[in-house]
Amino acid sequence: MTDIIQLLPDSVANQIAAGEVIQRPASVVKELVENAVDAGAISIKVNLTDAGKTLIQIVDNGLGMSETDARMSFERHATSKIRKAEDLFAIRTLGFRGEALASIAAIAHVELKTRRKEDELGTELIIAGTKVQSQHNIQCPVGSNFLVKNLFFNIPVRRKFLKSNTTELKYVINEFQRVAMTQPNVAFTLSHNNTEIYNLPVENLALRIARLFRKNINQHLVKIDTQTSIVNISGYIGKPEVARKNSGEQYFFANNRFMKHPYFSKAVSMAYEKLLPPDAWPTFFIYLDVNPDTVDVNIHPTKTEIKFEDEANIWKILNISVRESLGKFNVAPSLDFDMPNRVDIPVLRKDTEIRPPEIKVDPTFNPFEKPSSGSSSSSSFSKKPKNPNLENWETLYEGFENQKEETQLTFKSDLHEGKDAESDIQPSNQISFQLKNKYILTSVKSGLMVIDQRRAHERVLYERFLFQLNNKKGISQKSLFAEAIALDASEALLLEEIMPMLTDLGFEIEKTGELHYDIHGCPSDINIQQAPGMLEKILELYRESESELKVDGRDKIALAMAKASAIGYGKVLGNEEMQQLIDSLFACSVPNYTSDGKPVLTILELGQIEALLK
Repeated sequence: MTDIIQLLPDSVANQIAAGEVIQRPASVVKELVENAVDAGAISIKVNLTDAGKTLIQIVDNGLGMSETDARMSFERHATSKIRKAEDLFAIRTLGFRGEALASIAAIAHVELKTRRKEDELGTELIIAGTKVQSQHNIQCPVGSNFLVKNLFFNIPVRRKFLKSNTTELKYVINEFQRVAMTQPNVAFTLSHNNTEIYNLPVENLALRIARLFRKNINQHLVKIDTQTSIVNISGYIGKPEVARKNSGEQYFFANNRFMKHPYFSKAVSMAYEKLLPPDAWPTFFIYLDVNPDTVDVNIHPTKTEIKFEDEANIWKILNISVRESLGKFNVAPSLDFDMPNRVDIPVLRKDTEIRPPEIKVDPTFNPFEKPSSGSSSSSSFSKKPKNPNLENWETLYEGFENQKEETQLTFKSDLHEGKDAESDIQPSNQISFQLKNKYILTSVKSGLMVIDQRRAHERVLYERFLFQLNNKKGISQKSLFAEAIALDASEALLLEEIMPMLTDLGFEIEKTGELHYDIHGCPSDINIQQAPGMLEKILELYRESESELKVDGRDKIALAMAKASAIGYGKVLGNEEMQQLIDSLFACSVPNYTSDGKPVLTILELGQIEALLK
């Protein structure tokens, strides 16, 4: 029997490695920009064509490479960062494994122009699918200029599964933001199809965050700064008013490397306890500086997951630091943090006299004695205010036994004739009751129906907006004075993608700058002053539903609009409003559930109620 185990060819091995390191154009941008940072560049330019599918160009003014280094950099595991295994635990650079360039060259056409400062001529290297096409000396600026063309040209299956240009560009922007946030001392530009998206000068961290995200976010950031022997924590946390419905603006960095860490995210979220509703995510940009010996950054191919040696103590320090910062800036109740940052514990000496606590007692106090009208009691609790509602309380129940039949809560029922279950609960005109300004209670033939008022309104609005989108019958309310809105780059891309559907709903939006828009009109049932906030919420909710691949774009817009427009809990409703909501709900095609599958109503059967009262 012949041997069946053999070594893979280098080209195949490189393609397999590329599958782990290079997943999409954003992966290429991440690796090359990080290499530029490691090379000491103070200016990095990123140019894309077709979201990077056709072209990715990274130009930096870093150290550059010699002719030999340029050629060696495309070999697997060729790196200048480590020499022995122990070096893995002393890493401060972003790249170190020597896999990125080899992986990129395995699945794309790559051109490199690079020159060191001390060299008169630079090197041009052209590679396609791991094969070197040419290498020669040229005139070029100091630094490196990478051109990555036709990504996955030799792996058509991988290229086929890339998403739309808009989606892939959003992934690129995410990676670009993560690197740019760690290097405020480096100037960055990002352009797509010859249109500039970001132009970031050298600046401080707060301004860098503001340029990358919303410019007004600076007004809602709280500084965090804690120095300990285990970890140094710095950065910014957001005030409760900038909390989001998703975790899109939560960033952790360890030694200037972006990381995902759910355990530490929980520490931050718990610091916001009772400041945010359960479905809100705090905004934060937190930088951890730790000894490289105490972390392992080599546990994931993309190096976004990091293992810490002392996670439990870092968790506690992080949680306390966030609480302290929220307290310092009066975001949450706090102690006096102007005092020295320590707790003084009293020390008992041998000659310290310990006295029991003194309790003052009024020996003349008689709890059964009724005080006279002119006397004053030493205890304010002995005076019980008179409650006028307690007088003539019997009259509250007068008339109930004679209540007319038309005021009783009734529902149509015809199940014995084989009709839908929904017809058994379809309401008619009646009196309804509101519980805790959250639920609507009304009786049905089988018992008591409880309706969630927000979900009911959401269901009604969803079907209305979906009808308008499908039939393009949205009514627009125009305004003499436009409302301006500024978005970040990813939000602007998303807005451009869904703009036709927003127009069908009644929005009239004009682009006035790269990331700036004016709202001239909005759907007739929305106040124009509320339109910017509504639009931001729509974009946020639409982004949340992007992972639901089977959901049509119009369904996502209708769902986002319904969620953004539905009445909130705590809204007091009159009987006519409740009845109108109930009638609208049961006119829907599916009144029992929201569009994302949450129950709108439930029925407590009469038998259940009777069992509770036995």
